[in-house]
Amino acid sequence: MTTHTAPTGRIAVPRMIPTRRRRHKPSIFRTLSTALIVVIVIVQVYPLAWLFLTSIRSERDFASGNPFALPSSVTLDNYARAFAHGNLGQNIVNSLIVTMGANVLIVVLGMMAAYAIQVLGFRLSKFVRGLFLIGIIVPVQIALVPLFVDYASVNLLDTYQSMIIPLAGFALPMSVYLFSSFFEYIPRETYEAASLDGAGPYRIFGLITLPLSVNTVVTVILVNSIFIWNDFIFANTFVLSEGLKTIPLGLQNYIGAMGKVDWTATFAAVCVTITPLLLVFLVLNRSIIYGLESGATKG
Repeated sequence: MTTHTAPTGRIAVPRMIPTRRRRHKPSIFRTLSTALIVVIVIVQVYPLAWLFLTSIRSERDFASGNPFALPSSVTLDNYARAFAHGNLGQNIVNSLIVTMGANVLIVVLGMMAAYAIQVLGFRLSKFVRGLFLIGIIVPVQIALVPLFVDYASVNLLDTYQSMIIPLAGFALPMSVYLFSSFFEYIPRETYEAASLDGAGPYRIFGLITLPLSVNTVVTVILVNSIFIWNDFIFANTFVLSEGLKTIPLGLQNYIGAMGKVDWTATFAAVCVTITPLLLVFLVLNRSIIYGLESGATKG
């Protein structure tokens, strides 16, 4: 009797040869895009850096040396002169009051108008929205004389309201557009389910629409705050007294006799006035970008 034994040879396993990843050479388009971004960043950041460096230079160093060179000495006397020569503290308070008052009107009226146009809807809602969009291209200069005459007749000249009302009015079209475009993202089924549960339009607005619109509210406030904070036209037209001057008007106080300007103190004052907006923008930049994207993608 013969017995057959199974072969005991090892099974050959194919050896995997590691493949080298090919390094993609940077394309010309990507290189140009990177270079363009670097140039844009330099153009945007350099004036702010130069402004801050100049604000801590001594007046003699700025006048006698190269104004674009690095400071040879650092001093904070410019900031002391900025508050001493001008009414900078009162100007900042006035700008805060005007900015906050205008933003309250912009957000409240803009959200209510967008909610009525986009969510509630009515027969001529698209036509009304088109009228708001036309308001974006209307220049503010055409309203200066009529507003001045009307304010003089109702004793609103030289008041906070004389600045807040037109600033809010001219900012409403963009606010309505951003809010109404964002409201398109909210599914109609959400509103229908809330209506079936017995919620009315005011309750739906307060419990559904408003909480979902936080990023858009932040975007509308900060975008408009930049223009309101730096507004010169309305303040220069309707403000007559020194106590109501905002920051753009207050910076005129640093121009002395015969046009002599204390540049280092002026740059220090400008640094003080732009710092709040820069800090807020750096903290809330993600909310701003999300709000702009949600308001611009649809609509």
